[in-house]
Amino acid sequence: MSRAFVAGVGMTKFEKIETRDWEYPDMVAEAVGAALADAGIGYDAVRRAAVGYVFAPSTAGQRALYDVGLTGIPIVNVNNNCATGSTALMLAREWVQAGLVDVALAVGFEKMTKEALNPPGGMPKVTIVDRHLAVPAAGRGWANAPMTAQFFGNAAREHMERYGTTAEQIAAVAVKNHRHSVNNPYAQFRDEYTLEQVLADKSIHAPLTRSQCSPTSDGAAAAVVVSERYAREHGLTGRAVEIVAQALTTDTAEAFAGGSDIALVGPAMTRAAKDRVFAEAGLGIEDVDVIELHDCFSINEILTYEGLGMCPEGEGGKLAESGATTYGGRWVVNPSGGLISKGHPLGATGLAQCAELTWQLRGEAGPRQVEGARVGLQHNLGLGGACVVTLYRGPAEGRRDDEEG
Repeated sequence: MSRAFVAGVGMTKFEKIETRDWEYPDMVAEAVGAALADAGIGYDAVRRAAVGYVFAPSTAGQRALYDVGLTGIPIVNVNNNCATGSTALMLAREWVQAGLVDVALAVGFEKMTKEALNPPGGMPKVTIVDRHLAVPAAGRGWANAPMTAQFFGNAAREHMERYGTTAEQIAAVAVKNHRHSVNNPYAQFRDEYTLEQVLADKSIHAPLTRSQCSPTSDGAAAAVVVSERYAREHGLTGRAVEIVAQALTTDTAEAFAGGSDIALVGPAMTRAAKDRVFAEAGLGIEDVDVIELHDCFSINEILTYEGLGMCPEGEGGKLAESGATTYGGRWVVNPSGGLISKGHPLGATGLAQCAELTWQLRGEAGPRQVEGARVGLQHNLGLGGACVVTLYRGPAEGRRDDEEG
């Protein structure tokens, strides 16, 4: 298997739904145009494309790219819930690694509506989360709150009961990520909040308040993935970021056994994906400098700390309040502002994480730059379920010894 590199990235600003006059081909053209320009290549160099989205109809990927170019390349549509964007990236990487193409494009987009999250006609008999729904139905019961907020809010309650985690520790995640977003021009929200403001915000499903929940968003992101040969021949090695290792995992029986609200939201998927990635790369969490992870709700960042091995199980809350996950700490987690503040257009999220880490590892992140970032880790989770963990290495370390200098 050959090596694969991210040669170009691009994204739109993530927007509150129904506030910008654009359609999904518009946002895709903007993101893809930026990624191609960043790589310094034309669309005619792309040989395959993976296009991810959750709410658009079948073959929307083709329509999304028709305005970019009508070159007849294979276009594969990808839908893996909130992990869709990173799944599209993984597909592009596998094409390149297998030697099928030298240049592949990964795209993710979402134009969301209120109806998309709450479809008319009620819940069908079989849904993607019908097994998940049985756990709270048999345990804490159902409240008048959004379904996903209840899943994660219940996980927060279990974490508090089991480990003594406090509401303040969980809210500290949101304080950090909102503070980080102030320096991100692509973020949907760029406001800083105090701990007291986060705790006093509107309750969604206790202990989670509104500013601890990712918003509905519109937007797109894209990445150009190239082979090592292509990068060398086209002078891209100085800026191309290597995808060192990547793993996609799905729920096992552990998610539904024992009625645990924590197990229900995917930490076992995170652990399994992390183990595979670090084994493939020969690296560990101690080698990572910067992390973009799936903070769809503040508690999930805490659960992900534990799943990635950043701290022992049950101590994620302490890590969140310690300062170890922000500038000056051991890692910088979600320098983009994360899903909570940057926004969460489902299909675009994974590729926006890729874009942020690419900028960070090139040293191009401006006022949110993590000093000396060389290794980056991405975590993208979708209930239903899918988890993709990706490890990146910056250009200086991505080149072989005979290329350097």
